[in-house]
Amino acid sequence: MKNFNLNNLIRDNIKSIKPYSSARDEYKDITDGMVFIDANENPFNTDVNRYPDPQQTNVKARLSELKRIPINKILLGNGSDEVLDLIFRAFCEPNRDKIITLPPTYGMYDVLANLNAVENIEVELQKDFQPNMDEISRAVQTHTKLLFLCSPNNPTANSFDVKKIEELIRNFEGLVIIDEAYIDFSAEESWLSRLEEFPNLIITQTLSKAYGLAGIRLGICYASQEIIAVLNKIKPPYNINQLTQIKALERLNEILVVDNEVKSIILERGILNEALKTIDFVTEVYPSDANFILAKVDDANKRYQQLVEKGIVVRNRTNQPLCENCLRFSVGTKEENEKLIQTLKVL
Repeated sequence: MKNFNLNNLIRDNIKSIKPYSSARDEYKDITDGMVFIDANENPFNTDVNRYPDPQQTNVKARLSELKRIPINKILLGNGSDEVLDLIFRAFCEPNRDKIITLPPTYGMYDVLANLNAVENIEVELQKDFQPNMDEISRAVQTHTKLLFLCSPNNPTANSFDVKKIEELIRNFEGLVIIDEAYIDFSAEESWLSRLEEFPNLIITQTLSKAYGLAGIRLGICYASQEIIAVLNKIKPPYNINQLTQIKALERLNEILVVDNEVKSIILERGILNEALKTIDFVTEVYPSDANFILAKVDDANKRYQQLVEKGIVVRNRTNQPLCENCLRFSVGTKEENEKLIQTLKVL
């Protein structure tokens, strides 16, 4: 970050691109009684016959209020995956630039790297699932643009050490993306509280986990005004549909309900954690800051298939680095967790 210059990271073609200007970008002052015949829309009211707000003003305003982040530092995407893809397309030159990821981690980082013809330099986590600082430092090359940190991490469920994250942000001259999809289940503070300190920091969050809205596909990006402006230049004009915006705003206005559901999941996580430790073939239960638990078993393939036959689907992560014979258990309802535990006891 010492020599950070955002302009040096932006692809040349993105610097010169002229963003698409939609009808609703050109005329925003929507009031009753106005006749809108500027966007080639069907005039007959179906509640969704008009194009949605391309900047999702109401949703961003509510997020700004809840997170205490200015609207001009917020970008919304069709799921976090679109946000991540926009970051690749804005800053990584195909067949030249590189990124660093820390497996085992969220698989879409690698998929998006391949999709955008960007080399993914993988630096495995240490055995304690913390970043290997020396190896990361050695992995940085001239064209290394992005560093992805998933914290709390998927599939390991742990948060990365705060001091290590800060050191990485301060020393990396590209962009550091902290994926906080599971931050609502963690005792650690979100890096949103320190966004102003680091011009090279991007934070992604989602409404899929704590807010229970995986089906509407809404991802959130928080970054400097300058970074958000770059991403806004290349995002599709109507990437967040009207129904998604409505549902998201409804849920964001139910924050007390969401908080209670999160507390319930955390409580059930603790119960499930202790119960898993009593299962004979479970050899280790890893600490969790997420809404799931990673556990090592005697034979992941065997136990996975046994659970499927009993009508319970978990995630087999045995093929991931450092996760040999590991199963990932999402925290369900009290009833679902009890069924899981009772089933495990008789396998």
